[in-house]
Parts: sequence; structure tokens; C-alpha cells
Amino acid sequence: MNELKRILLVEDSSNDMELILDALAEIHLANEIKWLKDGEEVLDYLHLRAAYSGREPVNPILILLDLKLPKIDGVQVLQDIRNDPRLRTIPVVVLTSSREESDLANCYANGANAYVVKPVNFVEFVEAVKAMGVFWAAINEPPPVRMDDRRVSQLKKLRQLT
Repeated sequence: MNELKRILLVEDSSNDMELILDALAEIHLANEIKWLKDGEEVLDYLHLRAAYSGREPVNPILILLDLKLPKIDGVQVLQDIRNDPRLRTIPVVVLTSSREESDLANCYANGANAYVVKPVNFVEFVEAVKAMGVFWAAINEPPPVRMDDRRVSQLKKLRQLT
């Protein structure tokens, strides 16, 4: 019952992605981490569209979401997640370089579970990611991750129509 679940890392910077993955590896986090590079790609993944239409209909255990993303920004992604009954229980941690109070307030108003500012200092950045990884992937009890059968059936019917 306690099988490892996938974490989505939504980050357009390959440098930040590598730092995050290295930090999570240092704490021996065994969860699979799926890297998505923009807001459109994460929504395609979550809604089983385009390249992800055939993936297993299992929600991730956690989404690490950058705010400043190409195509669709992080706040719009967060709004979409929180407006979908199938997705709204997925924990979303905003991981951003923005210290703007308006970004912070906007993210919490739209249902972010946490807002973490990426430290500029490398060592602080690694430590922040490690602490976040331990809590969200090892300590926190996540919501169920499988779509209900009715939703899977609806998606299959939609695919047949298109």
C-alpha cells in the first residue's frame, strides 16, 4: 500500500532542475521524479492529453511548481489544478525565485500548499530542497492518487470521440 509515487517537477530552468534532483538524491528520495518544462506540458500530463494521452491515470503524489513558466504560467496551472475535482487534492508546492508579496498572496489564494523561495546561495538552496523533499515525500500522508473509475471511463469516451 505504501508504494512510491511520482513527483512532478515543473521547472523551465535545466540548471535549477539539476540542483533540485541532486538535492533530492542526497536524501535518498526513491520516488520517481518527472520533469516537465512548461505549463502547457504539465496540464497535458495531468489531463491525459497529447503525448500523455496513454499514460496510466494515476495522479502524482506532489507537484513542485515554478511560477515563471513558458506558455502557461504557474498561477494558471495552479488554478486549473484546483478547479478540477480529480486533481484538486494533489499537494502543490510553489518553488520560485519570486519574493513578490503579490505572487505569494496570489498562490495561497489559488490553493498552493506551500510557497518556497529558491535561495540564491547554492548550499541554502540544496538544504531547502532536502527539507521540502523529506516532508512532502516521506512524512506527509498524501491523498489517494488513482482516478476514480467514472472519470477514467469519461476520458476514454472523450478520446474515442476525437
